Amino acid sequence: MRRVMLIAAAMVFALTVAARADEPTPLKIGWITVPISLVPIFEAKKDVTRHYGKSYTLQAIHFAGSTPQITALATGDLDIAELSFSSLALAIQNAHMADLRMIADSLQDGVKPGSYTGPFVVKKDGPIKKIEDLKGKSVSVNVIGAGIDIGMRSMLRKHGLEAQRDYNVVEANFTNQEQLLIDGKVAMTTTVSEMVNNPDFVAVTRSLFTLRDAMGGPTQILMRAAREGTIAKKRAAFVDFFEDEIRQWHWYRDPKNRAEALKIVSDFNKKPASFYDGYIWKADKDLYHDPDDKPNVEALGRNIKAQKEAGFLNIDIDAAKVSDLSIVDEAAKRVHGK
Repeated sequence: MRRVMLIAAAMVFALTVAARADEPTPLKIGWITVPISLVPIFEAKKDVTRHYGKSYTLQAIHFAGSTPQITALATGDLDIAELSFSSLALAIQNAHMADLRMIADSLQDGVKPGSYTGPFVVKKDGPIKKIEDLKGKSVSVNVIGAGIDIGMRSMLRKHGLEAQRDYNVVEANFTNQEQLLIDGKVAMTTTVSEMVNNPDFVAVTRSLFTLRDAMGGPTQILMRAAREGTIAKKRAAFVDFFEDEIRQWHWYRDPKNRAEALKIVSDFNKKPASFYDGYIWKADKDLYHDPDDKPNVEALGRNIKAQKEAGFLNIDIDAAKVSDLSIVDEAAKRVHGK
């Protein structure tokens, strides 16, 4: 009887382990805004996916920016974070995450001449006619040390101006930056595509230079990143997720789906679809997300170099060594049948 009971217990244990092995892998993914990230609206187009809810489940975790996601990665509260190039580098330097890897695209600026690149703007009727006119003035950025701030400092340095010596840097969110400029409290401000496509804002501002001008090419503004241990543990689920995300990106970018796509975004953000129709996913009006989720490693290397030159980084980082594109490459091959 004892032997029978032991055999029965072993069978129950084996069946339990097998059942657990068949359960979807939970993925905790950070996001900042929609539609830069599709994770919070993934459910809306689950009919486009093949693995969602089967091999993995999603927990979309909202963050106001990329820096807090570094802590969440360190504590294991995130599997995949949405980081800027500057926060990726600082996580490697300050949080000693030598195992952190860029694994997928999120947002790129100025991918080629003629594509959208964020302008640094001044008042159209104001006294600033050239970059040198900013000497002795204040400028505003969204976050000191963020990618846009680094680009701004790099450009002004090329024209002989150093932050805090020749001009002051004010930190403010984008909405407040707009008002600071209009009220004359700052002489130049950074922008996001939402501001640049607002006719009222365009009517009173003009571009002094762009982020592409400042960085000398594309900028890997945001990316998805994960730690090597997590990648190894959940790689199969990662590939399945990115395959599904690539399928969704191609659906959202298909012109025949635009009306439904705009409705999904507008319903989530509680803004009219007409607000987004003027610019999102348009090459000359909106920042770029690679439809196959492939980030720009070359741009990342150049951006991190600029970060060090701006004084926000003390170490050299090899962009290729901190990138792992094998996940999105495999996912894209599945989607395109290669």
